[in-house]
This record gives sequence, structure tokens and C-alpha cells, in this order.
Amino acid sequence: MNDADNFEWDDQKALVNYAKHGVSFEEASEVFNDLFGIEKLDDREAYGEERFIRIGIAGNKLLMVVYTERGEKTRIISAREVTKNERNDYYRENAQGWDDS
Repeated sequence: MNDADNFEWDDQKALVNYAKHGVSFEEASEVFNDLFGIEKLDDREAYGEERFIRIGIAGNKLLMVVYTERGEKTRIISAREVTKNERNDYYRENAQGWDDS
């Protein structure tokens, strides 16, 4: 389980995110425990800071989490369940290197 001291977020943003997506930021922090999680730079917009997207398993859900690093803290910005394409990316990425023979 994650050390809560390593994560931070805006409490109001967390409430809005939960109302919109049904995912708490506490739950979202669990994706960082997924050893098979995939990450990429979030370059969808110019945010004024470096942001990342991580897709990973939290409990029984596959989540997409947007975050940034601030000092020694990981700041969660948003979280939701993955889209079909994101789910396919996650499983395709993790299937590479497996031998079906």
C-alpha cells in the first residue's frame, strides 16, 4: 500500500473528480503499486508544468491517472476509469515479450 505522505492533491478537485468519475484520489494512488503500470508524458496541452499519465490497476479497476511531481510529492490531478483504447494499450504493452508457444 502507498504511503499517503508521498501523495498530495487539491481537496476540492478530488471531490469534483469523484462526483464526475466515481474514482477517489486515494484509490487512484494505488496505480503506483502496479508493477505493470504504463506511463507517458502528458503532452495533450501546454500545462505550464510537466505532467504524466499513468495507467494501472487499483483494486479491481484499471485507471488512468494524471499527475505531476512536486519535490518529493506526487500530486494527483485527475483520475478515471480507462477508455477501451487505453485498456487495449495497457494489455498490449504488457503482452510484449510473452511467448505463446
